[in-house]
Amino acid sequence: MDVTLIDAARAAAPGMVTLRRAIHAEPELGLHTPLTRDKVRAALAHLPLDWREGPSTTGLVATLKGGAGTGRSVLLRGDMDALPMPEETGLDFASRMPGVMHACGHDAHVAMLAGAAELLCARADLLKGEVRFMFQPGEEGWHGARFMLDDGLLGGGAHGPLPDAAFALHVMPNAPHGLIAGRAGPLLAAADQIEIVVEGRGGHASMPHQTLDPVPVACEIVTALQSLVTRRFDAHDPVVVTISRIEAGSAHNVIPDRATLKGTMRALSPEHRKRLRESIRQLAGGIAAAHGLRADVTILEGFPVTVCDPAAVAFGEGVAREMFGEAAFHRLEAPIMGAEDFAYVLEKVPGAMFFLGVSHKGDDWQNCCGIHSTKMMVDESVMPQGAALLAGLAERFLERGFG
Repeated sequence: MDVTLIDAARAAAPGMVTLRRAIHAEPELGLHTPLTRDKVRAALAHLPLDWREGPSTTGLVATLKGGAGTGRSVLLRGDMDALPMPEETGLDFASRMPGVMHACGHDAHVAMLAGAAELLCARADLLKGEVRFMFQPGEEGWHGARFMLDDGLLGGGAHGPLPDAAFALHVMPNAPHGLIAGRAGPLLAAADQIEIVVEGRGGHASMPHQTLDPVPVACEIVTALQSLVTRRFDAHDPVVVTISRIEAGSAHNVIPDRATLKGTMRALSPEHRKRLRESIRQLAGGIAAAHGLRADVTILEGFPVTVCDPAAVAFGEGVAREMFGEAAFHRLEAPIMGAEDFAYVLEKVPGAMFFLGVSHKGDDWQNCCGIHSTKMMVDESVMPQGAALLAGLAERFLERGFG
Protein backbone atom coordinates (compact mmCIF):
# COMPACT_ATOMS: atom_id res chain seq x y z
CA MET A 1 0.00 0.00 0.00
CA ASP A 2 1.09 3.56 -0.72
CA VAL A 3 0.91 4.61 2.93
CA THR A 4 2.39 8.04 2.32
CA LEU A 5 -0.21 9.13 -0.24
CA ILE A 6 -3.14 7.53 1.57
CA ASP A 7 -2.12 8.96 4.94
CA ALA A 8 -1.68 12.39 3.39
CA ALA A 9 -5.20 12.13 1.97
CA ARG A 10 -6.60 11.23 5.37
CA ALA A 11 -4.82 14.22 6.87
CA ALA A 12 -6.41 16.44 4.20
CA ALA A 13 -9.90 15.03 4.88
CA PRO A 14 -11.14 17.94 7.06
CA GLY A 15 -10.47 20.42 4.26
CA MET A 16 -12.25 18.19 1.74
CA VAL A 17 -15.27 17.82 4.01
CA THR A 18 -15.44 21.58 4.63
CA LEU A 19 -15.29 22.34 0.90
CA ARG A 20 -17.82 19.66 0.01
CA ARG A 21 -20.33 20.89 2.61
CA ALA A 22 -19.95 24.52 1.56
CA ILE A 23 -20.62 23.59 -2.07
CA HIS A 24 -23.49 21.30 -1.08
CA ALA A 25 -25.22 24.10 0.83
CA GLU A 26 -25.07 26.50 -2.13
CA PRO A 27 -25.65 24.38 -5.24
CA GLU A 28 -25.69 25.99 -8.68
CA LEU A 29 -27.09 24.95 -12.04
CA GLY A 30 -25.76 24.99 -15.58
CA LEU A 31 -22.68 26.42 -17.20
CA HIS A 32 -22.19 29.31 -14.79
CA THR A 33 -21.41 28.35 -11.20
CA PRO A 34 -19.61 31.41 -9.82
CA LEU A 35 -20.15 30.60 -6.13
CA THR A 36 -18.65 27.15 -6.59
CA ARG A 37 -15.81 28.50 -8.71
CA ASP A 38 -14.93 31.03 -6.04
CA LYS A 39 -14.97 28.37 -3.32
CA VAL A 40 -12.54 26.24 -5.34
CA ARG A 41 -10.22 29.17 -6.02
CA ALA A 42 -10.21 30.16 -2.35
CA ALA A 43 -9.60 26.60 -1.13
CA LEU A 44 -6.59 26.18 -3.46
CA ALA A 45 -5.27 29.76 -3.46
CA HIS A 46 -2.17 28.76 -1.45
CA LEU A 47 -1.02 26.20 -4.02
CA PRO A 48 1.44 26.80 -6.91
CA LEU A 49 -1.14 26.41 -9.66
CA ASP A 50 -1.60 28.26 -12.95
CA TRP A 51 -5.29 29.03 -13.54
CA ARG A 52 -7.32 29.42 -16.73
CA GLU A 53 -11.04 30.15 -17.05
CA GLY A 54 -13.84 30.69 -19.61
CA PRO A 55 -15.01 32.45 -21.63
CA SER A 56 -18.07 30.26 -22.30
CA THR A 57 -18.44 28.91 -18.76
CA THR A 58 -17.11 29.39 -15.24
CA GLY A 59 -15.04 26.24 -15.77
CA LEU A 60 -11.50 26.26 -14.40
CA VAL A 61 -8.32 24.45 -15.34
CA ALA A 62 -5.49 24.62 -12.81
CA THR A 63 -2.10 23.37 -13.96
CA LEU A 64 0.63 22.02 -11.72
CA LYS A 65 4.07 21.88 -13.32
CA GLY A 66 6.31 19.23 -11.84
CA GLY A 67 9.67 20.24 -10.46
CA ALA A 68 11.53 17.28 -11.99
CA GLY A 69 11.36 18.62 -15.54
CA THR A 70 9.13 18.25 -18.59
CA GLY A 71 7.36 15.02 -19.41
CA ARG A 72 3.87 13.66 -19.85
CA SER A 73 0.69 15.54 -19.00
CA VAL A 74 -2.40 14.14 -17.31
CA LEU A 75 -5.84 15.63 -16.71
CA LEU A 76 -8.04 14.99 -13.67
CA ARG A 77 -11.66 16.15 -13.82
CA GLY A 78 -14.39 17.00 -11.32
CA ASP A 79 -17.81 18.42 -12.27
CA MET A 80 -19.37 21.27 -10.30
CA ASP A 81 -23.06 21.73 -11.14
CA ALA A 82 -26.17 20.52 -9.31
CA LEU A 83 -29.66 19.38 -10.29
CA PRO A 84 -33.00 21.28 -10.39
CA MET A 85 -34.70 19.27 -7.63
CA PRO A 86 -35.53 19.63 -3.93
CA GLU A 87 -33.41 18.09 -1.18
CA GLU A 88 -34.89 15.85 1.51
CA THR A 89 -31.77 14.55 3.28
CA GLY A 90 -32.24 16.45 6.53
CA LEU A 91 -28.50 17.23 6.64
CA ASP A 92 -27.27 20.19 8.66
CA PHE A 93 -25.61 21.48 5.50
CA ALA A 94 -28.54 20.74 3.16
CA SER A 95 -29.17 23.00 0.20
CA ARG A 96 -30.15 26.57 1.01
CA MET A 97 -31.18 27.12 -2.62
CA PRO A 98 -34.86 26.20 -3.10
CA GLY A 99 -35.35 23.55 -5.76
CA VAL A 100 -31.64 22.92 -6.31
CA MET A 101 -29.65 19.99 -4.91
CA HIS A 102 -26.31 18.23 -5.30
CA ALA A 103 -27.96 14.86 -5.88
CA CYS A 104 -25.32 13.45 -8.24
CA GLY A 105 -22.30 13.83 -5.99
CA HIS A 106 -20.60 16.64 -7.90
CA ASP A 107 -19.88 18.40 -4.60
CA ALA A 108 -17.86 15.36 -3.56
CA HIS A 109 -16.18 15.21 -6.98
CA VAL A 110 -14.95 18.78 -6.58
CA ALA A 111 -13.77 18.16 -3.01
CA MET A 112 -11.85 15.02 -3.99
CA LEU A 113 -10.25 16.77 -6.96
CA ALA A 114 -9.23 19.66 -4.70
CA GLY A 115 -7.82 17.08 -2.28
CA ALA A 116 -5.82 15.49 -5.10
CA ALA A 117 -4.43 18.91 -5.97
CA GLU A 118 -3.26 19.33 -2.36
CA LEU A 119 -1.58 15.91 -2.39
CA LEU A 120 0.19 16.42 -5.69
CA CYS A 121 1.33 19.96 -4.95
CA ALA A 122 2.93 18.64 -1.77
CA ARG A 123 5.12 16.36 -3.87
CA ALA A 124 5.47 18.61 -6.91
CA ASP A 125 9.27 18.53 -6.73
CA LEU A 126 9.18 14.80 -7.52
CA LEU A 127 6.85 15.07 -10.51
CA LYS A 128 8.12 15.06 -14.07
CA GLY A 129 5.51 16.63 -16.35
CA GLU A 130 2.29 18.41 -15.51
CA VAL A 131 -1.11 17.73 -14.00
CA ARG A 132 -4.20 19.64 -15.12
CA PHE A 133 -7.14 19.85 -12.73
CA MET A 134 -10.41 20.40 -14.61
CA PHE A 135 -13.22 21.90 -12.53
CA GLN A 136 -16.17 21.70 -14.90
CA PRO A 137 -19.67 23.18 -14.70
CA GLY A 138 -22.62 22.15 -16.83
CA GLU A 139 -22.41 18.36 -16.76
CA GLU A 140 -26.13 17.83 -16.11
CA GLY A 141 -27.22 18.16 -19.72
CA TRP A 142 -25.39 21.40 -20.47
CA HIS A 143 -22.39 19.98 -22.39
CA GLY A 144 -19.94 21.79 -20.13
CA ALA A 145 -16.98 19.58 -21.09
CA ARG A 146 -17.55 20.32 -24.76
CA PHE A 147 -17.59 24.07 -24.09
CA MET A 148 -14.35 23.85 -22.15
CA LEU A 149 -12.76 21.88 -24.99
CA ASP A 150 -14.02 24.41 -27.54
CA ASP A 151 -12.62 27.25 -25.41
CA GLY A 152 -9.19 25.61 -25.59
CA LEU A 153 -8.90 25.25 -21.82
CA LEU A 154 -7.71 21.67 -22.21
CA GLY A 155 -5.40 22.43 -25.12
CA GLY A 156 -5.74 21.43 -28.75
CA GLY A 157 -4.82 23.29 -31.94
CA ALA A 158 -3.51 26.79 -31.28
CA HIS A 159 -4.03 26.27 -27.54
CA GLY A 160 -1.18 23.79 -27.23
CA PRO A 161 -1.21 20.03 -26.89
CA LEU A 162 -4.05 18.13 -25.30
CA PRO A 163 -3.14 16.07 -22.22
CA ASP A 164 -1.73 12.60 -22.76
CA ALA A 165 -4.32 10.98 -20.49
CA ALA A 166 -7.51 11.91 -18.65
CA PHE A 167 -9.24 10.43 -15.60
CA ALA A 168 -12.43 11.13 -13.64
CA LEU A 169 -14.21 9.63 -10.65
CA HIS A 170 -17.96 9.38 -10.14
CA VAL A 171 -19.43 8.52 -6.74
CA MET A 172 -22.06 5.79 -6.46
CA PRO A 173 -24.16 5.80 -3.25
CA ASN A 174 -25.70 2.41 -4.06
CA ALA A 175 -22.38 0.59 -4.41
CA PRO A 176 -20.23 -1.06 -1.72
CA HIS A 177 -18.31 1.32 0.55
CA GLY A 178 -14.97 2.22 -1.03
CA LEU A 179 -15.24 -0.14 -4.02
CA ILE A 180 -13.69 1.19 -7.24
CA ALA A 181 -15.25 -0.04 -10.48
CA GLY A 182 -14.79 0.41 -14.20
CA ARG A 183 -14.66 -1.30 -17.56
CA ALA A 184 -12.91 -1.03 -20.91
CA GLY A 185 -14.92 0.16 -23.90
CA PRO A 186 -18.39 1.66 -23.52
CA LEU A 187 -19.02 2.57 -19.88
CA LEU A 188 -22.03 4.86 -20.26
CA ALA A 189 -24.53 5.41 -23.04
CA ALA A 190 -25.19 8.22 -25.46
CA ALA A 191 -28.43 9.94 -24.48
CA ASP A 192 -30.70 12.19 -26.53
CA GLN A 193 -33.97 13.90 -25.59
CA ILE A 194 -37.10 13.09 -27.59
CA GLU A 195 -40.24 15.14 -28.11
CA ILE A 196 -43.08 13.77 -30.24
CA VAL A 197 -46.06 16.05 -30.89
CA VAL A 198 -49.11 14.27 -32.27
CA GLU A 199 -51.30 16.81 -34.08
CA GLY A 200 -55.01 15.99 -34.41
CA ARG A 201 -58.33 17.80 -34.24
CA GLY A 202 -60.11 18.22 -30.96
CA GLY A 203 -63.73 18.31 -29.97
CA HIS A 204 -66.33 17.07 -27.51
CA ALA A 205 -65.54 13.84 -25.68
CA SER A 206 -69.00 12.47 -26.54
CA MET A 207 -68.34 12.73 -30.29
CA PRO A 208 -64.87 11.28 -30.95
CA HIS A 209 -65.93 10.31 -34.48
CA GLN A 210 -66.00 13.99 -35.36
CA THR A 211 -62.44 14.53 -34.15
CA LEU A 212 -58.96 13.22 -34.86
CA ASP A 213 -58.14 12.19 -31.30
CA PRO A 214 -54.35 12.39 -30.67
CA VAL A 215 -54.45 10.64 -27.27
CA PRO A 216 -54.93 7.00 -28.37
CA VAL A 217 -52.44 7.58 -31.18
CA ALA A 218 -49.89 8.89 -28.68
CA CYS A 219 -50.50 5.84 -26.47
CA GLU A 220 -50.03 3.53 -29.44
CA ILE A 221 -46.71 5.22 -30.20
CA VAL A 222 -45.53 4.70 -26.61
CA THR A 223 -46.18 0.96 -26.68
CA ALA A 224 -44.84 0.57 -30.21
CA LEU A 225 -41.56 2.19 -29.16
CA GLN A 226 -40.97 -0.68 -26.72
CA SER A 227 -41.57 -3.22 -29.47
CA LEU A 228 -39.18 -1.27 -31.66
CA VAL A 229 -36.46 -1.62 -29.02
CA THR A 230 -36.87 -5.37 -28.56
CA ARG A 231 -37.57 -6.36 -32.18
CA ARG A 232 -35.34 -4.08 -34.23
CA PHE A 233 -32.16 -3.84 -32.14
CA ASP A 234 -29.65 -6.48 -31.08
CA ALA A 235 -29.80 -7.01 -27.32
CA HIS A 236 -25.99 -7.30 -27.26
CA ASP A 237 -25.73 -3.68 -28.44
CA PRO A 238 -28.67 -2.37 -26.43
CA VAL A 239 -30.80 0.73 -26.77
CA VAL A 240 -33.32 2.14 -24.30
CA VAL A 241 -36.27 4.39 -25.10
CA THR A 242 -38.23 5.85 -22.19
CA ILE A 243 -41.25 8.11 -22.53
CA SER A 244 -41.39 9.77 -19.13
CA ARG A 245 -43.93 12.53 -19.71
CA ILE A 246 -47.25 12.73 -21.59
CA GLU A 247 -49.07 16.04 -21.96
CA ALA A 248 -52.58 16.30 -23.41
CA GLY A 249 -55.90 17.90 -22.73
CA SER A 250 -57.31 20.43 -20.32
CA ALA A 251 -60.64 18.96 -19.17
CA HIS A 252 -62.29 15.56 -18.68
CA ASN A 253 -64.80 16.11 -21.50
CA VAL A 254 -62.56 17.72 -24.14
CA ILE A 255 -60.60 15.84 -26.77
CA PRO A 256 -57.43 17.91 -27.28
CA ASP A 257 -55.92 19.06 -30.55
CA ARG A 258 -52.55 17.61 -29.72
CA ALA A 259 -50.67 15.25 -27.41
CA THR A 260 -46.99 15.61 -26.55
CA LEU A 261 -44.63 12.80 -25.57
CA LYS A 262 -41.29 13.54 -23.93
CA GLY A 263 -38.48 11.20 -22.98
CA THR A 264 -35.00 9.95 -23.74
CA MET A 265 -33.31 7.53 -26.10
CA ARG A 266 -30.03 5.85 -25.21
CA ALA A 267 -27.55 3.75 -27.17
CA LEU A 268 -24.08 2.27 -26.71
CA SER A 269 -22.84 2.66 -30.27
CA PRO A 270 -22.93 5.54 -32.78
CA GLU A 271 -24.48 3.18 -35.33
CA HIS A 272 -27.44 2.24 -33.14
CA ARG A 273 -27.83 5.83 -31.99
CA LYS A 274 -28.22 6.99 -35.60
CA ARG A 275 -30.56 4.13 -36.54
CA LEU A 276 -32.69 4.62 -33.44
CA ARG A 277 -33.26 8.26 -34.31
CA GLU A 278 -34.35 7.32 -37.81
CA SER A 279 -36.56 4.50 -36.55
CA ILE A 280 -38.38 6.70 -34.01
CA ARG A 281 -39.20 9.24 -36.70
CA GLN A 282 -40.46 6.52 -39.04
CA LEU A 283 -42.52 4.78 -36.35
CA ALA A 284 -44.19 7.89 -34.94
CA GLY A 285 -44.93 9.33 -38.36
CA GLY A 286 -46.27 6.03 -39.68
CA ILE A 287 -48.61 5.36 -36.75
CA ALA A 288 -49.97 8.89 -36.82
CA ALA A 289 -50.51 8.76 -40.59
CA ALA A 290 -52.35 5.45 -40.29
CA HIS A 291 -54.96 7.26 -38.17
CA GLY A 292 -55.04 10.39 -40.32
CA LEU A 293 -52.93 12.48 -37.95
CA ARG A 294 -49.42 13.92 -38.03
CA ALA A 295 -46.51 13.37 -35.66
CA ASP A 296 -43.64 15.84 -35.46
CA VAL A 297 -40.48 14.37 -33.90
CA THR A 298 -37.77 16.57 -32.39
CA ILE A 299 -34.55 15.00 -31.08
CA LEU A 300 -32.24 17.15 -28.97
CA GLU A 301 -28.74 15.72 -29.19
CA GLY A 302 -27.19 14.84 -25.86
CA PHE A 303 -23.85 13.36 -24.83
CA PRO A 304 -21.98 10.76 -26.88
CA VAL A 305 -21.08 7.29 -25.63
CA THR A 306 -18.51 7.34 -22.80
CA VAL A 307 -15.78 5.02 -24.07
CA CYS A 308 -12.89 4.12 -21.76
CA ASP A 309 -9.51 3.27 -23.27
CA PRO A 310 -8.60 -0.37 -22.47
CA ALA A 311 -5.02 0.52 -21.57
CA ALA A 312 -6.21 3.32 -19.27
CA VAL A 313 -8.66 1.01 -17.51
CA ALA A 314 -6.01 -1.69 -17.02
CA PHE A 315 -3.66 0.98 -15.70
CA GLY A 316 -6.31 2.34 -13.31
CA GLU A 317 -7.15 -1.14 -12.08
CA GLY A 318 -3.49 -1.75 -11.34
CA VAL A 319 -3.13 1.52 -9.46
CA ALA A 320 -6.28 0.88 -7.41
CA ARG A 321 -5.18 -2.64 -6.42
CA GLU A 322 -1.64 -1.45 -5.68
CA MET A 323 -2.89 1.33 -3.42
CA PHE A 324 -5.88 -0.26 -1.70
CA GLY A 325 -5.52 -4.03 -2.09
CA GLU A 326 -6.63 -6.69 -4.55
CA ALA A 327 -10.30 -6.50 -3.55
CA ALA A 328 -10.50 -2.75 -4.11
CA PHE A 329 -11.36 -2.90 -7.83
CA HIS A 330 -14.29 -4.48 -9.64
CA ARG A 331 -14.55 -4.93 -13.40
CA LEU A 332 -18.09 -4.15 -14.54
CA GLU A 333 -19.51 -6.79 -16.86
CA ALA A 334 -21.84 -4.45 -18.70
CA PRO A 335 -22.17 -0.71 -19.34
CA ILE A 336 -24.60 1.52 -17.47
CA MET A 337 -27.24 3.24 -19.59
CA GLY A 338 -26.79 6.63 -17.92
CA ALA A 339 -24.84 9.36 -19.73
CA GLU A 340 -21.89 11.58 -18.87
CA ASP A 341 -20.29 14.48 -20.71
CA PHE A 342 -16.75 13.40 -19.76
CA ALA A 343 -17.38 11.43 -22.96
CA TYR A 344 -16.34 14.54 -24.92
CA VAL A 345 -12.92 14.48 -23.25
CA LEU A 346 -12.49 10.75 -23.85
CA GLU A 347 -13.27 11.24 -27.54
CA LYS A 348 -10.08 13.30 -27.80
CA VAL A 349 -7.84 11.98 -25.01
CA PRO A 350 -7.20 8.36 -23.97
CA GLY A 351 -8.42 7.81 -20.44
CA ALA A 352 -11.13 6.40 -18.22
CA MET A 353 -13.84 7.17 -15.72
CA PHE A 354 -14.11 5.05 -12.59
CA PHE A 355 -16.91 4.69 -10.06
CA LEU A 356 -16.38 4.94 -6.30
CA GLY A 357 -18.84 3.40 -3.83
CA VAL A 358 -19.86 5.93 -1.17
CA SER A 359 -22.51 4.01 0.76
CA HIS A 360 -21.98 4.07 4.53
CA LYS A 361 -19.96 1.16 5.81
CA GLY A 362 -22.25 -1.66 6.91
CA ASP A 363 -25.31 -0.25 5.15
CA ASP A 364 -27.42 -2.32 2.76
CA TRP A 365 -25.86 -0.59 -0.24
CA GLN A 366 -28.26 -2.19 -2.73
CA ASN A 367 -31.16 -0.36 -1.11
CA CYS A 368 -29.44 3.00 -0.58
CA CYS A 369 -30.93 5.99 -2.39
CA GLY A 370 -29.12 6.34 -5.70
CA ILE A 371 -27.93 9.38 -7.57
CA HIS A 372 -30.63 11.89 -8.56
CA SER A 373 -32.65 10.99 -5.45
CA THR A 374 -33.87 13.74 -3.12
CA LYS A 375 -32.42 11.63 -0.28
CA MET A 376 -29.07 10.77 -1.91
CA MET A 377 -26.24 10.67 0.67
CA VAL A 378 -22.44 10.42 0.54
CA ASP A 379 -20.26 8.78 3.21
CA GLU A 380 -17.60 11.47 3.45
CA SER A 381 -15.13 9.01 4.97
CA VAL A 382 -14.60 7.62 1.44
CA MET A 383 -13.46 10.96 0.01
CA PRO A 384 -9.79 10.60 1.07
CA GLN A 385 -9.68 7.34 -0.86
CA GLY A 386 -11.01 9.11 -3.95
CA ALA A 387 -8.52 11.95 -3.63
CA ALA A 388 -5.65 9.50 -3.12
CA LEU A 389 -6.72 7.47 -6.14
CA LEU A 390 -6.84 10.54 -8.38
CA ALA A 391 -3.43 11.63 -7.15
CA GLY A 392 -2.06 8.10 -7.54
CA LEU A 393 -3.35 7.86 -11.11
CA ALA A 394 -1.68 11.14 -12.01
CA GLU A 395 1.61 10.40 -10.24
CA ARG A 396 2.01 6.94 -11.71
CA PHE A 397 0.99 8.03 -15.20
CA LEU A 398 3.65 10.76 -15.16
CA GLU A 399 6.16 8.12 -14.05
CA ARG A 400 5.41 5.35 -16.54
CA GLY A 401 2.47 6.17 -18.79
CA PHE A 402 -0.06 3.37 -19.19
CA GLY A 403 2.71 0.77 -19.06
